[in-house]
Parts: sequence; structure tokens; C-alpha cells
Amino acid sequence: MINLSDILETIRMIQDENLDIRTITMGISLLDCIDTDIDRACEKVYEKITRKAENLVRVGTEIEKEYGIPIINKRISVTPIAMVSAACHESPIKFAKAMDRAAAAVGVNLIGGYSALVQKGFAAGDRELIESIPEALAVTERVCSSVNIGSTKAGINLDACRMMGGIVRKTAELTVDNDCFGAAKLVVFCNSVDDNPFMAGAYHGVGEPDCIINVGVSGPGVVRSALKKNPDANINEVANIIKTTAYKITRVGQLVGVTASERLGVPFGIVDLSLAPTPVVGDSVAHILEEIGLEQCGAPGTTATLALLNDAVKKGGVMACSSVGGLSGAFIPVSEDAGMIDAAVSGSLTIEKLEAMTAVCSVGLDMIAVPGDTTADAIAGIIADEAAIGMVNSKTTAVRIIPAIGKKEGEELDWGGLFGRAPIMRINTKSPSRFINRGGQIPAPMHSLKN
Repeated sequence: MINLSDILETIRMIQDENLDIRTITMGISLLDCIDTDIDRACEKVYEKITRKAENLVRVGTEIEKEYGIPIINKRISVTPIAMVSAACHESPIKFAKAMDRAAAAVGVNLIGGYSALVQKGFAAGDRELIESIPEALAVTERVCSSVNIGSTKAGINLDACRMMGGIVRKTAELTVDNDCFGAAKLVVFCNSVDDNPFMAGAYHGVGEPDCIINVGVSGPGVVRSALKKNPDANINEVANIIKTTAYKITRVGQLVGVTASERLGVPFGIVDLSLAPTPVVGDSVAHILEEIGLEQCGAPGTTATLALLNDAVKKGGVMACSSVGGLSGAFIPVSEDAGMIDAAVSGSLTIEKLEAMTAVCSVGLDMIAVPGDTTADAIAGIIADEAAIGMVNSKTTAVRIIPAIGKKEGEELDWGGLFGRAPIMRINTKSPSRFINRGGQIPAPMHSLKN
């Protein structure tokens, strides 16, 4: 039973503590759009997306007004396009343009799924799609791209790591007039998930139904506020406060997801209960860690406090929802988190420390700007390092890194909005080229043998 105090508490979390639904994402299968004629296939893709998502934005806006809960983004994810385009035997750029037109037609913020899954090697269509990513992200506005290059079961495709180092750099070069923004819409995964509602990594997995609604919640400000009211709590009490708060946040996501599902006539999938920060003051994961007791994010103890936060969020959220999925935990995107930005500028937070933190958080090295002269092989080495953490720890890891073409350490890239601003961080300039260019497959770890 909902009582008055619950209603008033939720209103306060929305008005004063930046509680919001970060995204309602509709997943759409495009497997029935496959055609050997690329123009016919693109027509089918456009038609299906616009038909299925025709009412997504309207319904999201109605729910916002009815419940008073901000829904920041309405988005779409589709079947990895490498699978759809394979039958066409030509560059899939036309699919990117069809996706972009469809996203514009239905009014969503972003559309994900310009993707390939190559953790164990390249199938038909994979290389063509990967090679087209820089142009696709340069000529479209709403399209996001992802490539999965490793998994705990398959190991790491080192050839794909090398390839993606060059692709990330070229994407930044082609969008240099927009502060290299194309690279901010490209993520490289290990152990990617089929039901992720967050961009840039969302795609609609082949095991998912024809159409589904997934919800991503947020609320770092709510968690920090709860901790601020208990400055003398011991660490067990801190964990319990986070769990209780995550439960309340996730209930809001469950309500929105179920309501959207009913009104759109589409199955409800999952709530991704990740704490996703924004550049807005008071909406920072770094500030939660500082509230727990760090002088600044990046100090000794940062990885331990993040591990506690991530675990407590999962434990609290899973009790509040019929189906939890996606990435679920705490995100640490540097450019999108006011506290992370401050810590990076001060030198407290380094890429090496961020890499350690990714062993215990939801994803990986996210929204990090590096000097413009960073080589493709250096980027590939960073991708391989992050994939190794994911592979060995049986978790999703990712790299979304932006080479700031023409800029150097100490400067910044500024995109505004939810993407924020990224201070350009120092990286180790020693070369990994001999390693990266060996190629082949890094074998899966022993504990991948579960059967």
C-alpha cells in the first residue's frame, strides 16, 4: 500500500536530489528485415522501427506528466546491424542512414545497434560494419555503435582489438569539427549484454523477443543525500542505507517500465538499476564515494568504496523489481560526472586508477579524453587491458575513449548536455605495438569451463 510519506519522499527525491528515469529504451528485432538487396532491407528497417516505436515518445511524455517523474531519454536499440547487413555484401552505411532517419521520425534521442559481435572471430558482415563505423558516426546524428571483442567464454579477439584502436582514432578524426564527438558514440565491449538500455552500447540481442521495453534508472544524488544525513554511520550502516535507497529508486523504474509496457502493447523486459551520473552538481557517483569518506575521488580507498557502492546498489535494487538486467551497478563516465571531472583536473583521478575501479563497477573506462597524438596501437592496448579485466572477472567491461585530435593533456573537450566535458588525461606513452600486432585470440580463462 502506498502511503503519503512514500509519495512525499519520492517528490523530494525528484525535486531536490535529481532522481530521474534516465531512459526508456525500446528494443526491436530486425531479423525479419534481412534481404540481399540493401535498399529493400533498409526500407524494411525504416518501416519496422517507425511502426514499432511510433508512440514511444508520446507514451514516455504522458507517463512523465502523469507521475511527475522525469524521463530524460527515449531511445531505441536494434539487432546488431552486422547480422542484418551480412546478406547484402556491401558497405552497411545505408543502414546507419536508415536508422538515423527512423530515429528522427519517431523523435527519440539516440538509436543503438550499429554493432558487431566478434569475440571469437569475424563472420560475414562484421569487418564491413566495423570498417564503416567512422563514416557512419560522422554522417548521422543519433546513431550509436558498439563492438564486442571478448568474453569470458571465448577469450579476447586481439585482431579486433587492433582494428578497433584504428577505428576509434579515425572516428575522432572524422568528427574533429565537433570536438571528436563521433568517438563518444562508440564503445568497445567485453561480455556485452543483450538487454542494455544505456547508450552508446545498447543493442537488441538475438535471444530477445521481437520488441521489448527496458528501463534505465538513475539517482546518485538521492544516494548521496541519504548518506549525508548519516555522517557518523559505520560501514555496515552505510551499505544498508545505500541498499534501502536503491530499493526506492528501482521501484520507480519498475512502475514506469510496467506502465510503458502496458500502454505500448510491448512486453516489459528489465530495469537496469545503474547509478548513472550527469554533469549537474549533486548528481555525481564520485561525490557518493567522497560522502563515504574520501577526500577526493581517486584517493586510496576509492576502489573499495566503489565496490561497496556497486554491491549495495545491486542488492537493494534486485528486491524492488520483477526483472533486473542490463549492466546494473554504478557508472563512472568521467565527462558525465561533475566529481570525476574535478578529480581528473586536480590529478587525483588517473586512467590507471580508473582502470582499477573498473574491476568492481558496472562497466569500464567511460567517456575519457586522451591526447590527440595517442596512437591507434595505444588505444588498442587500453581496449585489451580493459577486456582482460572483464574476461577474467566474468563481468561486462567497456572502453569509450575519445582521442582529442589537435589537443593535448590539460585541455578539454566540451559537448554540453548529458555528455558533459572531458578533461584530457595523461596516458602512458610506452608502445604496446609488438603485443597488439601479434594478432590471434587470447585464450579464455580456466574458469570459463563451467559445463
